Amino acid sequence: MSTDPDTIAFYQARAPHWVFHSGEAQSHQLDTFLDRLTPGAHVLELGCGGGRDAVHIRKRGFVVDATDATPALVTRANQAFDLGARVMAFHELDADAAYAGVWAHASLLHCPRAALPGVLARIHRALRPESWHFASFKLGDGEGRDLLGRLHNFPQPEWLIAAYEAAGFVIESQQTYAGKASDGTQRDWIDLTVQKA
Repeated sequence: MSTDPDTIAFYQARAPHWVFHSGEAQSHQLDTFLDRLTPGAHVLELGCGGGRDAVHIRKRGFVVDATDATPALVTRANQAFDLGARVMAFHELDADAAYAGVWAHASLLHCPRAALPGVLARIHRALRPESWHFASFKLGDGEGRDLLGRLHNFPQPEWLIAAYEAAGFVIESQQTYAGKASDGTQRDWIDLTVQKA
């Protein structure tokens, strides 16, 4: 199972009032990721939240398949942006060579550590050859919960990179930086851009 009931409940309860704390129109890494793709290509978003990245993907001329495991967030994204977003947990992804890109900004970090290798294998299968995947994670020393009660896998960089490579990905770029989490804590993050070999 790639979802944690308490984490889903947290987002389900807050979805009607969901706001983005960063104030960004979309994630700042998104345009750089989309520039790697052929215009008009199909992009899967895992963890669309309120829909801000998905609507930008669509504005850039891509076909976006916006998904989230939290039903209330899917409802909010569709009410705000008419995205056709759908409810899907990470482990329910069963596409085969369907996408040119898989975008997972601050979402796979909620996947239980034991389930992450299987989810990465599903993402690999869902991508066409030589296609791209982006994900961001909060770094740490092992699975745990933040101050808001949400489950995080808190990987070490070496463990995470090894998991991606074992799934068949080539690491194209990685960036580690300090960031403030929505629970108010300061923590290092890592951004990974990887390619299906």
